[in-house]
Amino acid sequence: MSFDLIVRDGLWFDGTGTTPTVANLGIRDGRVATVSAEPLDETGCPEVIDAAGKWVLPGFVDIHTHYDAEVLLNPGLDESVRHGVTTVVLGCCSMSTVYAQPQDAADLFSRVEAVPRKHVIAALEDFQDWTDPEGYIKRLDSLPLGPNVASFLGHSDLRTAVMGLGRSTDTWTFPSRAELGRMAEMLDRALDAGMLGMSGMDAPIDKLDGDRYRSRALPSTYAWWHERWQLINVLRKRGRILQSAPNINNPLTVVMFFLASSGRLLGRRGTVPVSLLVAADSKSARGAHRVFSAAAALGNRIFGSKVAFQHLPLPFTLYSDGIDLPVFEEFGAGTAALHIRDQLQRNELMADIEYRRRFRREFALKKHKPGLWHKDFHDAVIVECPDGTLVGKSFGEIADERNVAPLDAFLDVLVDNGEKNVRWTTTVGNDRPAVLDEMAADPNLHLGFSDAGAHLRNMAFYNFPLRFLKRMRDADEAGRTVLPLGRAVHRLTGELGTWFGLDAGYLRTGDRADFVIVDPERLDDTVDAYNEAEAPFFDGLSRMVNRNDATVVATAVGGRVVFRLGEFVAGYGRDQQTGHYLRAGVA
Repeated sequence: MSFDLIVRDGLWFDGTGTTPTVANLGIRDGRVATVSAEPLDETGCPEVIDAAGKWVLPGFVDIHTHYDAEVLLNPGLDESVRHGVTTVVLGCCSMSTVYAQPQDAADLFSRVEAVPRKHVIAALEDFQDWTDPEGYIKRLDSLPLGPNVASFLGHSDLRTAVMGLGRSTDTWTFPSRAELGRMAEMLDRALDAGMLGMSGMDAPIDKLDGDRYRSRALPSTYAWWHERWQLINVLRKRGRILQSAPNINNPLTVVMFFLASSGRLLGRRGTVPVSLLVAADSKSARGAHRVFSAAAALGNRIFGSKVAFQHLPLPFTLYSDGIDLPVFEEFGAGTAALHIRDQLQRNELMADIEYRRRFRREFALKKHKPGLWHKDFHDAVIVECPDGTLVGKSFGEIADERNVAPLDAFLDVLVDNGEKNVRWTTTVGNDRPAVLDEMAADPNLHLGFSDAGAHLRNMAFYNFPLRFLKRMRDADEAGRTVLPLGRAVHRLTGELGTWFGLDAGYLRTGDRADFVIVDPERLDDTVDAYNEAEAPFFDGLSRMVNRNDATVVATAVGGRVVFRLGEFVAGYGRDQQTGHYLRAGVA
């Protein structure tokens, strides 16, 4: 029988971690029909890709995205696919769009993930014709999806739908027994429909948008553990996943997640896999990654748990326009500034003497406590500013020149130049290559956490798998192998597909033909370059992206090549569907 597509003479990685070999792949009906060391009969085959000298890999799996709104407006999700990602997970960090109404979902989502609120509302109002998880999945599967999609049900989404956004973000309001029962039933229905599990949030840094309850924390953070236990028990019956983030200000919460996962304690049957945010070599807490890793190894052994931490295997570099960065939500004063949307009013606040005194007090108290941000203004460099003499300088340098405190120099520069007109950057962690190498091989960490589709002006990690593979390849060629390349690919593909229960991450005979062909000679410095591009579905907003298109020779989803030599096929993301919703537990 003839093939629909042949990939010829590439170095083939099957996603299992084994050593790659040169092989020929025959694709038929969207699946890998054969893998052969011998040439395949090309008679009647409409497309043959010569992959000699190239790597043929399973499509990458991105376990942490916030594409929930964008997928409705831009179902091709091209920024990920152009870099070889063929499966993405939505509904992370307690936020999904399954049950909540458009206004509520926008309040949950837009400020936390720095996505324009009006577009979140517009997307949901235009497309939200579902009232339940089955309808949600049916709607996603009706879109001209580019990659495959899987999703969690967000706890904040669930809580809001049952209690209302106001009650669900009131510290002293608790769900009634009937409301708890209804949440459990709604979660069970989502699992029936094929959702991966539930995502939560325990860290109160993320804040609501909108006018009604602006600057309150996400509803999930208000839930007491008796509520979580009831929902986790629903997950336990199915062996489904809990994704969440512990409150770093209360280390006990980490222990609670191990107890929640455990299949041994208190007569429980069944283990709940738990995927936690986030393990990083943070500048504010050097060595914390080792604590997380040791906790996972020890806790899993003692409690019989199945807990892993998500890890971005790259330098964690952030950009900000003024104070518009989530790390400022760590301070009450920062939240107060972000609470104000009008730029003139925000500038007035930042110039106010009493406000600055408050900010200095809070900053001093938080400076030496763990957090995402290192809070060092000497490590925060201006890249754009109306006053060109400041470009290239850190706020700390400016403070030294002016003989003022670094925080005052920061606020002065924003006020003097217009807060939104000052763009600056800092790396908050993962800056030490030796430590990144150590974490790359850590079995207690999952390589993910791209946050794709969120923080559009703050960061871009869409191509993190390529950047990781470049680092592994470079180390190998330098004679200091961190991971064999087969194992490195497995960590980005099959390992994640298996752990999350997805039909993804492998490229063997019988597997769905999701793959990426990479030119290893073009795994060069372009993978680390800063780029911006307009997002037409967000009114042309210029967002941070990645653009190293020469590295990816081709990306295929379901046996169809959708991206090749820097171009998407005609109609991609508009009038053809290559990806599908991947239901949990369905091979």
